[in-house]
Amino acid sequence: MSLITSIQKYSIHDGDGIRTTVFFKGCGLRCVWCHNPETQSYKKQPLYDKERCVGCRSCEMACPHKAIHEENGKVVTDLNLCDACGTCTDYCNLNLREIVGKEYTVDELIKELKKDEMFYEESGGGVTLSGGEVMTADMDYVEALCKKLRHLGITVTIDTCGFAPYENYERLLPYVDTFLYDIKTMDNDLHKKYMGAGNELILSNLEKLSAAGARIYIRIPTIKEVNGDDASMKAIIAYLQEKNIRVANVNLLPYHNTGSSKYEKVGMEYEGTGLHAPSKEEMEHFVTLFKEAGFHNIKIGG
Repeated sequence: MSLITSIQKYSIHDGDGIRTTVFFKGCGLRCVWCHNPETQSYKKQPLYDKERCVGCRSCEMACPHKAIHEENGKVVTDLNLCDACGTCTDYCNLNLREIVGKEYTVDELIKELKKDEMFYEESGGGVTLSGGEVMTADMDYVEALCKKLRHLGITVTIDTCGFAPYENYERLLPYVDTFLYDIKTMDNDLHKKYMGAGNELILSNLEKLSAAGARIYIRIPTIKEVNGDDASMKAIIAYLQEKNIRVANVNLLPYHNTGSSKYEKVGMEYEGTGLHAPSKEEMEHFVTLFKEAGFHNIKIGG
């Protein structure tokens, strides 16, 4: 069984057509700009909106593990004591608390995804499995889900950072229509600095997927401090050409910090405050670099 953090309906930026995106919990990378910090841990965890809390302390009195207490006039949750049992969510008078991570059986999830089948058929859409990193989830579960979707005629797209064992990708190849595959930077030191791990496994998996004939959309989160310059983009282009990567689309995704407000709710600090998006003109220039190198279907945004 895998934990699901959310199911996003009518998604138009996670593959072809109108899609329903399933966000799995857990990821091996720690990108400093991560839009979904609540998906990084593989365990259930509490979310708490401190800004709107009025300090009634009902949650503190209800917590069976004594994980909630008052500190300097504010209600604080000790994550070392909290086991995400969810009792506090029942007692919060303003509904400011929730537990992230829900278990679905494959059949329960399929039932939910089939509700949008009409939109898939009309738009050429389907289901996208995202995260976190779906390719590090329970692969028996993910494979069974993909098989059933395929049997129902619903297309499957995998949104992946590439940081997972290749055998996991190999298992899904017969059932997946498209892989949305991230490349952040060719500089391994920068990759370690901003993503928390090197890029060797990610590039190796991409090369193997391409050789296996997978349909691949390359997605490049574009950030001035990480890869938002000519040298970085040309290095990615040179790599794709040298390795003969089968590229159906390239999406350049300008940096944004819309997920930064979630960090405090999960007891984390947002480390991307010093990052910036390239200008519109710079982004258009990067598109030109790809086109001049012979790539087609280049797009700014999802």
